[in-house]
Amino acid sequence: MWGTLVNRDGFVCAVAFSGPDRDNQWPGSRIISAQKAHTANAFSQPPDGIGGRPDGLFQGLSLSTANLFSAVQPGGSLYGLQHSNPVDPAAAYSGDPTLAGLENDPIVGQKVGGVNVFGGGLALYTQDALIGALGVSGDTSCTDHVIAWKIRDAFELDNIPSGVLPNVAGGDNIIHDRAGGESASGFGHPTCTPPATAEAAALPLTHPLG
Repeated sequence: MWGTLVNRDGFVCAVAFSGPDRDNQWPGSRIISAQKAHTANAFSQPPDGIGGRPDGLFQGLSLSTANLFSAVQPGGSLYGLQHSNPVDPAAAYSGDPTLAGLENDPIVGQKVGGVNVFGGGLALYTQDALIGALGVSGDTSCTDHVIAWKIRDAFELDNIPSGVLPNVAGGDNIIHDRAGGESASGFGHPTCTPPATAEAAALPLTHPLG
């Protein structure tokens, strides 16, 4: 697995990988993890009264990358979003590849950008501020989401003001409500494996927000 942290301005703060060596991971997932972190940060809002829109629209909305899959499909409320804010090739692919995942990874301090629309990216909230986001990649997108959620929980940066489904304890959790190619909520994500689906559904209980 690859994990990337970005700050509120979208600049990469840290990159890490699981396992004994970077070669044990999918090389392409490093930049995908950065892309996921950039997306969750770019399209989430601070808590109410901390820099949201004057009319209150979208204040405090935490939008995970898993919430975007259905919304960007043709006819979706965010159709075309995936083509905005492209990855900056110079930031993403320059530097010594042997440093990938280390403290001096070449993308640290860079704004990689990109928009990713499947599970694995989550915004990071303290008690009163949105401070950036986390992106995880290297498994199915559903499992990426589950792992990102657990990491955020361990960091105690999951003080989510609200999610796409108001008054739901899941906040920005992955939503498995697609049937016949449509999402009932408009923010649904495809299922991956039965274990991942079950684990994701249980996250608000096993790893509650806040």
